[in-house]
Amino acid sequence: MGWMESRASERAAPRVLWPEVRSIVMVGASYAPDTNPLDDLKARSSGLISVYAQGLDYHEVLKSRLKQLARSLVEREGGDVKVFVDTAPVMEKPLAQAAGLGWQGKHTVLVSREHGSWLFLGALYTTLELARDPSGSDHCGTCTRCLDICPTDAFPSPYTLDSRRCLAYYSIEHHGPIPRSFRVAMGNRIFGCDDCLAVCPWNKFAKASEDQKLTARRDVGLVPLSHYLTLDDAEFRRMFAKTPVKRTGRDRFLRNVLIAAGNSGDPSLVPSVILLLDDAAPVVRGAAVWALARLDGARLRSEKHRMDRETDADVLVEWEAEA
Repeated sequence: MGWMESRASERAAPRVLWPEVRSIVMVGASYAPDTNPLDDLKARSSGLISVYAQGLDYHEVLKSRLKQLARSLVEREGGDVKVFVDTAPVMEKPLAQAAGLGWQGKHTVLVSREHGSWLFLGALYTTLELARDPSGSDHCGTCTRCLDICPTDAFPSPYTLDSRRCLAYYSIEHHGPIPRSFRVAMGNRIFGCDDCLAVCPWNKFAKASEDQKLTARRDVGLVPLSHYLTLDDAEFRRMFAKTPVKRTGRDRFLRNVLIAAGNSGDPSLVPSVILLLDDAAPVVRGAAVWALARLDGARLRSEKHRMDRETDADVLVEWEAEA
């Protein structure tokens, strides 16, 4: 995540990013689910994908709508505009709070009194001088549910997130093996983690999103791990086309699925895991070793000849750790 540090000055001051900007219009789109993601943690033999990634890629959906808004604004008022949806160094959450959309909660995510923790954010920068709306005020009070529920203690203090302990970071952004200390905590989460969002009391006011482009697709919700374990690259791309999951790539996704398989306690997954000991991707082979050690340690020892043929350091480290 070096990009955060490399462009910090632009993120801290919008006029460093674009000197001509005079006003910022912040928009939010609800993606509130119709079920509680915390309930899906019990489905150990199925893979849990974060709610935001079960619909179409919000980057494309919101940017298209922001461009329509920008054209309308220019036609009516003139001026120049730029639109951003996670595509530039923009502090969306503090700006959204300043614009009155909500407040940045103790879990660092924007909270809305109307939509809870389930909002996608976008920004429209303009050279126009627009009247400012009242800022949002903090309504977290003494509640610490989002901090207390985190499975890896990723919040060293309220309003501060340590990405080095965050399962969303490791399952989406991290390229290497998942650190051993966090694998069991991943449970059946195979892309992202919604715990701190889902537990927020303000979600009780959120109505399930009716936006067809942003609501969850049933075919990428809770899918059996046995299906995911058989995905080749082509099938992965087909299944997750136009969703945020696609950008992780098949290999990292399978890494996550194998961690979930190792946590499932489901012996029926052993044959599929064994096949992945020979996968072309080192990160997949290493995760397969860990998963097989968890599901059937004796079988792993009988498969050691497979590992003797490997020279990849990550795979061998995985094997030595679990032998």
